[in-house]
Amino acid sequence: MVIKNENSDKTLELFLKIGLDERTARNTIANNKVTANLIAVIHEAALTNGCNRTVGNLLYTVATKYPANALVHRPNLLEYVVSSKIKTPAQLEAAFSFLSNVASENFKRNEFEEACGIGVEVSVEEITQTVNEIFEENNAVILERRYRTNVGELLGSVRKKHPWADPKIAKQLVDAKMYELLGQRTAADDEKPSKKKEKKEKPTKVENKAVVDDTLAQPSEEELNPFSIFPAPEDNIKVHTEVFFSNGTVLRCCNTREMLDKHLKVTGGRVFTRFPPEPNGYLHIGHAKAMFVDFGLAKERGGCCYLRYDDTNPEAEKKEYINHIEEIVQWMGWEPFKITYTSDYFQDLYELAVELIRRGHAYVDHQTPEEIKEYREKKMNSPWRDRPIAESLKLFDDMKRGLIEEGKATLRMKQDMQSDNFNMYDLIAYRIKARDKWCIYPSYDYAHCIVDSLENITHSLCTLEFETRRASYYWLLHVLDLYQPYVWEYSRLNVTNTVMSKRKLNYIVMNKYVDGWDDPRLMTLAGLRRRGVTSTAINAFVRGIGITRSDCSIIRLDRLEYHIREELNKMAPRVLVVLQPLKVVVTNLESGSVMDLDAKKWPDAQADDTSAFYKVPFSNVVYIERSDFRMKDSKDYYGLAPGKSALLRYAFPIKCTDVILADDNETVLEIRAEYDPSKKSKPKGVLHWVAEPFPGADPLKVEVRLFEKLFNSENPAELDNWLADLNLDSKVVIPTAYAVPALQNAAVGDTFQFERLGYFTVDKDSNAEKLVFNRTVTLKDTYGKGGK
Repeated sequence: MVIKNENSDKTLELFLKIGLDERTARNTIANNKVTANLIAVIHEAALTNGCNRTVGNLLYTVATKYPANALVHRPNLLEYVVSSKIKTPAQLEAAFSFLSNVASENFKRNEFEEACGIGVEVSVEEITQTVNEIFEENNAVILERRYRTNVGELLGSVRKKHPWADPKIAKQLVDAKMYELLGQRTAADDEKPSKKKEKKEKPTKVENKAVVDDTLAQPSEEELNPFSIFPAPEDNIKVHTEVFFSNGTVLRCCNTREMLDKHLKVTGGRVFTRFPPEPNGYLHIGHAKAMFVDFGLAKERGGCCYLRYDDTNPEAEKKEYINHIEEIVQWMGWEPFKITYTSDYFQDLYELAVELIRRGHAYVDHQTPEEIKEYREKKMNSPWRDRPIAESLKLFDDMKRGLIEEGKATLRMKQDMQSDNFNMYDLIAYRIKARDKWCIYPSYDYAHCIVDSLENITHSLCTLEFETRRASYYWLLHVLDLYQPYVWEYSRLNVTNTVMSKRKLNYIVMNKYVDGWDDPRLMTLAGLRRRGVTSTAINAFVRGIGITRSDCSIIRLDRLEYHIREELNKMAPRVLVVLQPLKVVVTNLESGSVMDLDAKKWPDAQADDTSAFYKVPFSNVVYIERSDFRMKDSKDYYGLAPGKSALLRYAFPIKCTDVILADDNETVLEIRAEYDPSKKSKPKGVLHWVAEPFPGADPLKVEVRLFEKLFNSENPAELDNWLADLNLDSKVVIPTAYAVPALQNAAVGDTFQFERLGYFTVDKDSNAEKLVFNRTVTLKDTYGKGGK
C-alpha cells in the first residue's frame, strides 16, 4: 500500500486518534512500509474511530515488530490487545515470541495465554515486597552510589521475578524506596564520580563493591557474545522481508522447507558467512569491523567464512589490491575457509540470467545512462520493457558474443518502476565490457545475492546503506527459486577526524596529500599497522563498539587510542629517548668516566630477573628534553631550573648550577649541573635523559615521526571543502633525536614505550645508517577516564 500526498492528512488524523503524538505520527507517515502496516492493524482491530494511548502504542508496536511468518494470527492477537487482556509491552513481546515459533500453524489458546501472562495479576503488595527484597540485597552499593545507582538494573530484577507486573507501578515503588533510603537528592549526587584510585588501605570496601557490582550490573548476553543476536541456520524458514509493490501486492520472502533442508544437507547445519571486498583499494578500519562480524560469527559458531573477491568491475581491480587484502586478513587474525571470486561463477550467473529472461523477469534495454536516470526519476518504464522474451534472449546472446557495441545495451531486471524503493527500479543485471573471455559483466545487485545463494551462505551480513537493496536481493532469489540466506545490516564504522570513503581516500593518496596507502595517518589497516597498532587492539576496539544498527554516530578517535594503549602497555618494553636534546654537563663527575646503570624494561620488573633490565650509560655529558628546563621556576613546575634539582630516571638527582646562553641572551645552549651520588636529595621531578656512551661520542641518533589527527574537524566528510580541513601539522619529523644504545638493534615493527613520551614503532624506512620511529600513540588517555 502506498500513501499518496492527498491522503497524508487523513492518515495523520487516523494516527492521532489512536494516541500517537504528532511527531511520531508524521515520522511514521514518512515510512510507507510502517504506514501500510499500521493502517492495516488499525482496521483489523476495528479502531478507526480511535482508542486510548496505551492501546495505540501497543498497536504501533504490532505494526512495527509483529513476526511476518505468523500474519494469519495477527487478528487474534489484536483481540487480546483491544480487550486489554494484553496490556503491557512485556506481554506483547512474549506474544511475538510465541507466534513467531508457531508461524502459520494452529496453536492452543491456553498455551498462548500462559506464555503471555494473560489473566496474571501482580498486586501492588507483591511488587512492594519484591522491591524491598532487592533493596535489602543491594543495600551496601546503593548507599555507596546513592543516586548514581543504576535504577534500570533494579527494575530489571523486579521484572525478572514479576514479568507481568505493571512497569509504571514498579518504577514508582523503586523511586519511592530510593527516596526513603537516601533522602533528598543533593548537589554531590550530581557531581561526576571521583577519578581517584581506591586507596590500598581499604581492601574490604573494594572487595565488597566488586561483589555487589557482580549482582547488580551483570553484562548482557550481547555484551558477552555479540553474535548471540543471529539465528541458527535451521531457523532460516521464517519470512525474511516483505517487498511492497506499487499495485498493492506484497511479496513475503522465505525459504520453503524443502529448500532449507537441501541447504542444511550441504552445509551440515554449520554457519557459512563471507567477507566480500572489492579488489579496488586498500582496506580500512571499517573493513576490520566487517571482518570481525563475518569471520567472527563463523568462528564463534564453529562454521566457515569465505574470502570472496567481488571482481565484477575489471577497470578498478588490481593484483596489488588482491595481495594486500589476503595479507591484511591474515594479519587481522582471520583464516578464510576458501578464497573465491565472483568471476568463478560467471557461467552460473549467465545461465541464471537467461532463465530470468525466460521467466519474464528481465529484458534487454537500449536506454543510455542519462535516459535510465531520467526515467527512474519520473518512475517511467523503459520503451523496451515489454519486448518479446525471445527477442531479449537473442539480444542477450548477441551481447555475450560481443556483437553489440559497449554502451548500446544492458540487461535489466523487470522489477517495479513505480515502487517507493528506488532499488526496485529495474536494476541493471549485465553491462557490455569487452574483455578476453566474457564480453558481458554482471552488476553487484545481480551477482551478489546469487553468489551468496550458490555458496550456501547462511548469514549475509552487510552495512546499513545496503538495507534498501534487501527487497531487490530477495526478489531476485525468489523469482529464480534459489535458497535465500538470512540478511542482516549493521552500522558502518565511522571514526572522527578522518575520511573513510574509498573515493576520498583514493584522492588524497593519488594526489600525494599523504605518503601512500600505508601512511600512518590514515585509517587504512596498512597505515595503522605501519603506525604500530596491533590487530588485537583493533579487534578489541571493534568488539567494544558492538554490532549495532545505529547509523548516525561517529566513534571518537580516542576510543581507539584507549585500546591501543591497553595493548601496547602490556607488550612494549620501556626505553629512554630524548626528542629535543638539551646538553647538560655534570661538573662534579670526572670527564671520561662512564657508569653502566640498570634501567627497567617493565614497571613491575623484579630485581632478580635480569631479562627485565637493560644497561644505560651515565657520563658527565647527558641530554634532557629542552622542554624540561626553564629559566624561571614556579610551584607547579617539576622540571629543571637554575638552582633547582630533578631526578634523572634510573640515575641520580642533579642540580642546575649554571646556564650557558647564546648571543641573543635567551636561547639556552648548555646547562651545568652537579649530581648527587649519595641520592640523599629527593626532588619531585623525574626526567628522562640520554648520555654520551663514551667521551666525545654523540648518543645513538634516530629519526622520530610524530603523527596527529589528519583532519581538524571531527567529521570532515560533511564539509563542502573537506580538503581545506587537512591538518597541516599532522606529521612532524624530528630528524635527530637521541636514544639509548639498547635501541641500536631494533628491527622494523618493534614497538617500545619511550618513557614520558608515548609508544613508538620502528618504521620500514629504517636502514643501517638510521632508525626511524613512528609515534603510535601518546601516553595521555582521555577516553579511559570517561569509561571504556
